[in-house]
Amino acid sequence: MLVTLSGMRITVFRRMMADEFGAGRAETLCRDHVFSSLGGRTVEQALAVGTSPKEIWQAVCDAFDVPAKRR
Repeated sequence: MLVTLSGMRITVFRRMMADEFGAGRAETLCRDHVFSSLGGRTVEQALAVGTSPKEIWQAVCDAFDVPAKRR
């Protein structure tokens, strides 16, 4: 998917997730982990309602303490 939302492509977001967490864990996190900062949604639900990948990435980074240099 090559959609651009608020400056970040969904494909870039998914690559960053896989790079940070590993492909399998990234998929599981996107599907199953509920983020309060995303309105009680999973990554997949947030994307489906139009939340920008950049906003989602920031929420993931905050929740999992991703170091600033990898944000």
